[in-house]
Amino acid sequence: MGSLPLQFSGLKCSPLSSSSLFSKPSLWTQQSQKRVSITIANSIAIANAQNKERARLKKLFEEAYERCRNAPMEGVSFTIEDFTAALDKYDFDSEVGGKIKGTVFYTDNNGAVVDITAKSSAYLPLQEACIHRVKHVEEAGLVPGFKEEFLIIGENSIDDSLVLSLRSLQFDLAWERCRQLQAEDVTVKGKIVGVNKGGVVAELEGLRGFVPLSQISTNSNVEELLDKELPLKFVEVDEEQSRLVLSNRKAVAGNQAQLGIGSVVTGSVQSLKPYGAFIDIGGINGLLHVSQISHDRVTDISTVLQPGDILKVMILSHDRERGRVSLSTKKLEPTPGDMIRNPKLVFEKAEEMAQTFRQRIAQAEAMARADMLRFQPEVFIGLLFVQNSESNKSLRNCKD
Repeated sequence: MGSLPLQFSGLKCSPLSSSSLFSKPSLWTQQSQKRVSITIANSIAIANAQNKERARLKKLFEEAYERCRNAPMEGVSFTIEDFTAALDKYDFDSEVGGKIKGTVFYTDNNGAVVDITAKSSAYLPLQEACIHRVKHVEEAGLVPGFKEEFLIIGENSIDDSLVLSLRSLQFDLAWERCRQLQAEDVTVKGKIVGVNKGGVVAELEGLRGFVPLSQISTNSNVEELLDKELPLKFVEVDEEQSRLVLSNRKAVAGNQAQLGIGSVVTGSVQSLKPYGAFIDIGGINGLLHVSQISHDRVTDISTVLQPGDILKVMILSHDRERGRVSLSTKKLEPTPGDMIRNPKLVFEKAEEMAQTFRQRIAQAEAMARADMLRFQPEVFIGLLFVQNSESNKSLRNCKD
């Protein structure tokens, strides 16, 4: 125990003082000071960079300002002439009644939006999309990307956008087409879409024309003509008065000139009656009597023919004044009863059998003339004299 104080007395410690506590900073303090110094240095560097960028931009702005004021087109490839040409290229007449080219880029149930390279798009209403009635503009071929020339018919007061039309342009083309067809005296097909006391209304070329009762050749009830097609010719085409008058009688008369006794024509069965079938042969209704269908007896016409059937018939007679034509398939049968058992064969052999029929008729007429010459020569000579006189008269008229 006595040695313990001696042991402690050997330990020496330097005295504490205030200067010894704060003379050297600690490690944490040194790191904090270092971070602050770096932050300050970075801030100064960023500020210097921003100042340099501001100075550079200011200089560029001043140079640009001087160029705009003293030499505005220096170094610019797009010249004033190019700018003027671009304006001319996209310039258009936006007045009502003017025409403009555009491209459809959107469609909906009410119409189509059209790009006309203007400050705002134009709109094509559904009712102005086509000369025919359509439920959607796509039925008229208007889809995104479709390019066409449109007519300006109005302006939307809400957004100053233009209202366009294709229907008006198509009407103009339809009237022009009708004038051409009238000048060429062409026979056209028209669908009957309406009936009134004075006649029927026919639709053709997208227009509606009137066919007076006096210009209808068929004796059928006009009500039965609804939704049917008739051959028509133009009588009057007046676009200013919106008058389009047509004639079925003139068209039929032109077709009748081509009908000859013994000729073969193609027709379609229109209706069946107990006594025969009515056949449409180019706008003329001819009667195929039940006795002229086949050599074999036909008790029920519906077992042989049906409305809509296409067949070839021979012209037996033609009353131009009454507009009646008698037809036959019986004369075209290769063997009796073929019209009942093999109508397809009758169709294929129709011209051949008609030629044979005409040859038989010619032979019969020759034999009749020979008999007349043998038994009544004075009558035959008189007939020849009359025929020669008529022939000479016709020649004189042709020369005159």
